[in-house]
Amino acid sequence: MALAALRRLAQRTAGRSDDVILSRIASPTRWIAIAIALSFSQRSLALSNWVEGLWQQAAGFILPGLIGWLAIAIIHAMSDITIARSDISVADNLQARRRRTRVTILTRIAIFLAVFLTVCMMLLSIPGIRSVGVTLMASAGLAGLAVGAAAQPALKNLIAGAQLAFTEPIRIDDVVIVDGEWGRIEDIRLTFVVIRIWDDRRLVVPVSKFLEESFQNWTRASSQLLGSVFLFVDPATDVSRIRTAAKAIVEANEKWDRRFWNLQVTDTKPDSVELRVLVTAADASKAFDLRCDVREALVGFIAREMPEAIVRLRLNAYAGGDISHAEAH
Repeated sequence: MALAALRRLAQRTAGRSDDVILSRIASPTRWIAIAIALSFSQRSLALSNWVEGLWQQAAGFILPGLIGWLAIAIIHAMSDITIARSDISVADNLQARRRRTRVTILTRIAIFLAVFLTVCMMLLSIPGIRSVGVTLMASAGLAGLAVGAAAQPALKNLIAGAQLAFTEPIRIDDVVIVDGEWGRIEDIRLTFVVIRIWDDRRLVVPVSKFLEESFQNWTRASSQLLGSVFLFVDPATDVSRIRTAAKAIVEANEKWDRRFWNLQVTDTKPDSVELRVLVTAADASKAFDLRCDVREALVGFIAREMPEAIVRLRLNAYAGGDISHAEAH
């Protein structure tokens, strides 16, 4: 009755936060209410000593489990609300990705702690296990050292996962390069990170790697990127014509975000000149596509309009003191 009344009240509110919380806690709350009702009704029943002891033992085992279930449901509800309010589909999604990453990691840590404490409370309600545990504590030193040494990699990544939530070297949907692979952060677990590679492969990386080793994060402060396109042309090329063509190509491309572009001569070699075109885009995917478009268009322009810009190999032939020049295409 109380849950039904709360649902009706929640439906009248504009937000959906209360609906999410009620849908999550409905089942555990119902069972806790049943357990509490049975506990009160037991006092009015005439039970034998062994039945009453069994009843108390079952209550001490079941009630912590129900409370732990309720705690986990509340944690999930808070996580759902935060994720729903963090829309990463918008163009400027840095803050949304930061909140979603932090809540994802902290939710898993909180659930782990809730399950651990629930199991401990359930076991401590059994006198036999409690007495055995106290006895084993005195002789568990060497076993504890052995288990700790064996579990060192797992504990290392677990602690690194908690540190990752606050230092934020990576976030959900960040574009990164790890081990020479380009991809996006798809999921962050307590001990590992899943990266979706550009060709839909998945790269699973231990969390500790992002805290101990170098990697590239292309969206650390912003998703906007500066891309480069390199061309090699003949030293006798009229660079100003190529610059004019590049300007028209970049400005006509819808993937360019209108922030910046230029074309410069960045290097010279005996048989060629290196041209670099810089263009900006809103994110990594658009930057890659824009670079490909600009490169293809410039190569086509040179082939059609400026074949003299194609790199030529010049040879000098010496014969009897006379120098003749030959050009080999």
